[in-house]
Amino acid sequence: MDDSQRARLHAAQQQFTPETTYLNTATHGLTPLRATRALEQHVRAVASGRFSATAADPAIEAVRAGYARITGVPADRIAIGTHVAQFAGTIAATLPAGAEVLAPTREFASVVFPFMAREDVTVREVPLDRLPEEVGPGTALVAVSAVQSADGAIAPLEDLVTACRDHGARLMVDTTQAAGWLPVPAERIDYTVCSTYKWMLGPRGAALLTGTAEALAELAPLAPNWFAGEEPWNSLYGGPLRLAPDARRLDLAPVWSAWIGLAPALELLEEVGVAAIHDHNAGLGDRLRAALDMEPTGSAIVSLPAPEGAAERVAEAGVVAAVRDGRLRASFHLYNDESDVDRLVKALG
Repeated sequence: MDDSQRARLHAAQQQFTPETTYLNTATHGLTPLRATRALEQHVRAVASGRFSATAADPAIEAVRAGYARITGVPADRIAIGTHVAQFAGTIAATLPAGAEVLAPTREFASVVFPFMAREDVTVREVPLDRLPEEVGPGTALVAVSAVQSADGAIAPLEDLVTACRDHGARLMVDTTQAAGWLPVPAERIDYTVCSTYKWMLGPRGAALLTGTAEALAELAPLAPNWFAGEEPWNSLYGGPLRLAPDARRLDLAPVWSAWIGLAPALELLEEVGVAAIHDHNAGLGDRLRAALDMEPTGSAIVSLPAPEGAAERVAEAGVVAAVRDGRLRASFHLYNDESDVDRLVKALG
């Protein structure tokens, strides 16, 4: 990280006021001050009767444009929603009867449940590191998180892109635990789905779908609605069906507050840059691993053994982490520093 990146990171850190040692971004990110101010203004406008629904449109389009810059996917190939499972369900609905979906063992439920819910589709689970070699001519789609929620393992995305291309399979990647800190080749992935309340620092209630032009053309909206109309505010009543011609036809009506809070948070991430955030976050994760005699992995999420009393000791020390899959999970973002790692190590004893 060069001096310019360090300066941008330091400036961004002034946007946060944690009252704890917060190592739990993998559950929910902290809200930057600029996003808090935007949300407060929104709440006051609603409470006073001064809120105009159309006033939220610029925030939504600012996010779509900013997300396009971050992912490298054109804005007309980005759809908005509220949760990952909605988009995964839309993708699941396109699969033919008898299709095989390949997924890692113990993948996050919202990634695989939409496919498992189809009784005429087979979901085959294999270890994450074997995923590319298990893709075969009978695989219709691979569904995987770029970074595993439980333990922070990073998926072999480049190998998966190649394997899926070679066998004619679609690839769906959930970037919820990656977007904002880990560069992902989204422009070469058939579908990415992302909830933005973790590493992208927005309120809960916003999600994004990207795709290649060919893959998006295969999707039909499961819940077509007024906001997916070619002209949303002229699509409020009656027929004929008049959906947007691009990925916006897959839009779901927005939770306004989520996008009003997300827009300034995304601005902040862009100011620092994903590359700088990656170096910072992965560096803190590997610092913790080194302190505990673990091999580095380059992940912002670290999963640790949780012997009896460990989680309680950590909490008593004022460190906020999570217990997932029977282990203690610590996750680092731009508002953390080396002292946070050292405090956790001390609490673990």
